[in-house]
Amino acid sequence: MKAISTYFIAFVTGLSVLSLSSCKKALQETPYSFYSPENFYKNESDAKAAINGVYAELYTYDLYLQPFWNITILDDDHVSGADWFLGTTGAGNPQAYFGWQAPWIGCYTIIARANTVLENVPSITNMDADVKKRILGEAYFLRGWAYFQLVQLYGGVPLRLKSLSAENPEVNVPRATVKETYDVIISDFKSAETNLFPLGHPKAGEAGRVNQGVAKAFLAKTYLTMASGAATGNVTVRGGTDNGYYTYAKNVVAGHEGMDAKALYTLARDKAGEIITSNTYSLTPSWKDLWSIAGRNSKEQMWELQSLAGTAFINNLSAYFPARSTFGQGAVWTTNNHYNDYDIEDKRVLDGITHNYTTLQGTNIFYPFAQSALYKVVNGVTYNNSNTATSERAYTIKYSAVADPTVANSDAFFPLLRYAEVLLMYAEAENEVNGATTAAYDALNTVRFRSYPTTGTPAMPVASAYAPAGMTPEQFRSYVLAERARELNLEGIRRFDLIRWGIYLQVMNKIGTGQNNISKVRTRKNLLLPLPLNELNSNKALGGKNNLDW
Repeated sequence: MKAISTYFIAFVTGLSVLSLSSCKKALQETPYSFYSPENFYKNESDAKAAINGVYAELYTYDLYLQPFWNITILDDDHVSGADWFLGTTGAGNPQAYFGWQAPWIGCYTIIARANTVLENVPSITNMDADVKKRILGEAYFLRGWAYFQLVQLYGGVPLRLKSLSAENPEVNVPRATVKETYDVIISDFKSAETNLFPLGHPKAGEAGRVNQGVAKAFLAKTYLTMASGAATGNVTVRGGTDNGYYTYAKNVVAGHEGMDAKALYTLARDKAGEIITSNTYSLTPSWKDLWSIAGRNSKEQMWELQSLAGTAFINNLSAYFPARSTFGQGAVWTTNNHYNDYDIEDKRVLDGITHNYTTLQGTNIFYPFAQSALYKVVNGVTYNNSNTATSERAYTIKYSAVADPTVANSDAFFPLLRYAEVLLMYAEAENEVNGATTAAYDALNTVRFRSYPTTGTPAMPVASAYAPAGMTPEQFRSYVLAERARELNLEGIRRFDLIRWGIYLQVMNKIGTGQNNISKVRTRKNLLLPLPLNELNSNKALGGKNNLDW
């Protein structure tokens, strides 16, 4: 945490606090001072303050203070929770959630601020040329990232690539196509890749900022998302009420028709391969340590949402996800069915799920009931499990390592990109291009090996760590999708995976009513979020038309 500058934290925190007391419309821009851009952008400090202002929107109630992770994590097949919390977005009813319009507002705020940086920083002469280059790269990246989130959540969206001004007064901008939106995203990520410096470069910036490797990874992720949306074939998923294996014929995602899936997968593989062969990043050897305070900003955590205890620079992740919560027990957990999709030796459930805990009210609980021989009595302490809804909850450790778990708002970090995902992207893309090759298996097994014990001399992963040999491309595809679910559980990835593969509705509806009576029933309108009412009313070029069935 010391790697990130105090100035960065203070500035972002200040803007976050301001945002809590303001009610922003979709296109409203929050000024950083009383100066016009022409008077503000005079030197390097001004440029740094401006790019910090772009990052600042990530830390607000538009995005990661809750709405963005709420909407993206709670709506998938592997999550359950308290009905008072999952009864809206978690049950396919996002408009009942207070933050349903926030992702649109937050992403367009980032876009507006990034546009201002891109328009004004180039004219500053009184600053280090490398720092200027990096700041422009950050602005390109953050604008591309915002459009990437928008196209996944809403489909094609209005493209605003210049700030609103006397020279550009037009607020009525029609929706672009999905393909046109992706073209902007790819262009921005490429510009970011060119301008940013690699991890370890003295001008790359503090932890919490994006760098060249992050830009490469999101470029690969963009190609991968486009490719899988355009691909055809079958996908097998474990699920339903019986946790059986079901094969679905995938649908081509709306807007992806006519895209060349194989060509896009080739681009995704090659870009992910650049990151792997650079040897810049690596997996944290211990999966459990990855989620500790000491594991923050590691070479695996390529981009993390930062936090700092004792300041306003905090969030409420540690109140909702850990077993031991200010609510007594956390409000979000992994389903029992998904827990059973891990091997018994897999450290992602041995260490990554909380098996013994004491609530703040003093109740000792163990999980799961079926493994009472392992967890009922530990170190002489007896734990209870009545095999009811209050005990059979698989709580993750991912957001529990905070300075003070007894407070509702604390310093949990949130992973925005991990190197493990880069390896899995490579495995997926290589399989779609060339089949289940040795290279595809190597990338997949690298992720798996980290989560299993070793045996022998030299130490080798146990047999169960290896993905099944001899898989067909379709089997490998399904296996990688399942491995992404095991590795990236509760990180806001699964919903996007099901949607980009065109199987979201089939998988969710196969469950029907899930654990704790949370509805998983979905209709076609749930494939995209509804556009905010303010945008529909203010942007006349939209013609008042919302997304399908909203």
